[in-house]
Amino acid sequence: MRRIDAHHHIWDLSRRPQPWLLDAGLPKLHRTFDMRELTPTATEAGVVGTVLVQVLPSVAETREFLALAAADPLVQGVVGWVDLTAGGGAVAEAIAALRAGPGGDRLVGVRHLVQGERDPAWLAGPGVRAGLAAVAEAGLVYDLLVLPHQLPAAIEAVRALPGLRFVLDHLAKPPIASGELLPWAGDLRRLAAEPNVSCKLSGLVTEAGGAGWTTERLRPYAEVALDAFGPRRLLFGSDWPVCLAAASYGDVVDAAAELTARLTADERADVFGDTARRVYGLAP
Repeated sequence: MRRIDAHHHIWDLSRRPQPWLLDAGLPKLHRTFDMRELTPTATEAGVVGTVLVQVLPSVAETREFLALAAADPLVQGVVGWVDLTAGGGAVAEAIAALRAGPGGDRLVGVRHLVQGERDPAWLAGPGVRAGLAAVAEAGLVYDLLVLPHQLPAAIEAVRALPGLRFVLDHLAKPPIASGELLPWAGDLRRLAAEPNVSCKLSGLVTEAGGAGWTTERLRPYAEVALDAFGPRRLLFGSDWPVCLAAASYGDVVDAAAELTARLTADERADVFGDTARRVYGLAP
């Protein structure tokens, strides 16, 4: 299978610090990770293209990621960052400037670290909504990085902007470690009822409590997502190198393959590549 990894990161500590790694209790990840490390591992797992996702709220980082994508054929798309609170006109100008630079044609989406916002209704702010409307006008995707308690605001945003394509990252980080399904599952199904949103099967191993995870602990959450979104709106993502806190890249790929084993060959092809190509507009 020619897979697409629809969600991974890189960072270079010599260029900019990543204090969130220490704040999140991930000291072993507090080092540089680059494409030279990822490429052979991803290629061995059958990955032929990736989507590189922003790490910091930094336009400079996004410019660097786009330039990297222009030079690296494995990176087929970049989900970057712009300041959504700056106003619709400023967001449109920021997107246009990114597209005008090296690798600008690889910009496929925008993301903000909503999970770190104290206001659970951050996505409902009028300035943010204007920024999201500008993202829609530019024809880009908006990646939703939210926690379970922020799903109601995400649902409102998706309904308010039917012309914007949304992609939910990491199933909204469900409480896998505690084994609870509600209210997360109900909110996820409500979100999935909106046709303009897809979802990434990603980030689950780290939400399962670290190295003690098993595929069976992940299965109830993956099944909810599969039932709610269906394979044509589900995208595989490794969340490398964050996943390394709990599992190897190969383990993450194998777990996703096991969780989708009941699907038909065409449905698995959707989850492992075709959905990402459609949603992000990646090259065939």
